Amino acid sequence: MLNRLSILLALIGICAAALLVFKLKKPLPTPVPLVEPSRAPYTDSIGARGMVEAVNENVIVAPILPGLIMDIYVKVGDRVRKGDPLFRQDTRDAEAKVSAQKAQVALLEAQVKEAEVKVEDKKDDLARSDRLLSQRVISEDVQKRKYFELQSAESSLGSARANLLLARAQLTQAEVNLDLLTVRAPRDGDILRQNMHEGEYAGVSPTDPNAPSLLLGETERLQLRTDVDEDSASRVRAGAPAIAYIKGMRSEPIPLRFVRIEPYITVKKSLTGDSTERVDTRVLQVIYQFDKTKVPIYVGQQMDAFIDGAPPAPNAPRENDKPVIVLPQSANP
Repeated sequence: MLNRLSILLALIGICAAALLVFKLKKPLPTPVPLVEPSRAPYTDSIGARGMVEAVNENVIVAPILPGLIMDIYVKVGDRVRKGDPLFRQDTRDAEAKVSAQKAQVALLEAQVKEAEVKVEDKKDDLARSDRLLSQRVISEDVQKRKYFELQSAESSLGSARANLLLARAQLTQAEVNLDLLTVRAPRDGDILRQNMHEGEYAGVSPTDPNAPSLLLGETERLQLRTDVDEDSASRVRAGAPAIAYIKGMRSEPIPLRFVRIEPYITVKKSLTGDSTERVDTRVLQVIYQFDKTKVPIYVGQQMDAFIDGAPPAPNAPRENDKPVIVLPQSANP
């Protein structure tokens, strides 16, 4: 009886294991995506991932000279014009240098005037010595000493004028350094990002992405910088039709206007965060412009772009082709 029970339990275990293996081998149903992916609108499409940017490209405005940031005159979203002050660094040391240099210039100007008076005095002495020499009142050696004294005075005057010229140039440099501590907008645009605070020390480090800076861009018009994999770069045609979709909005196609092709294959920098995305890809960048839509689009936003990769028709007119007009030949009389 015990043996029969053991055999029955073994058979039940085998059946359960077989059923479990069968269920594990059964393919799982395809999960329904949360957002319908964008679909290529062309028969022969070239897929690309694009990054929205200002029409004239974004500009990072950073301090030119190292120093403490004292005042920030703008905030994110402000519209600025070319030449408007953006922020000011500590100017106390620069102002002191300007004041000291102005005093140095004033001192040298007085020395130049003194040297000019001395030259005139030596000229008068030389003229008197010439008259006395003609009357044989003084010797020729005395007259020569007066001449050499005049030459020395003129040399001192030239040295004083040169020092004054140098001091004025140093004053101009000090005033320029003072003016550089107030950073101004290089062009019209909007403040897109503020990465600085009052009281923060700003060093000059162009390779540091976390260095204090402002991001300036023109948001009245936007453009899309698309990355095309280098494997498809040879299929891209200048002026080919293209359409973009906002990620997650397949129902809003955005027509693109071709601007230019960057003629240099570069390393891909615009990443989506997808774990399957290749980060060692080299890409061809194609620039497009587009009109604003009802849906807000922001600088730095990623979009899916599709470029028509079909070759042009054999008989289609090219951009540089001109129509040829054939005139009817006149009949012979």
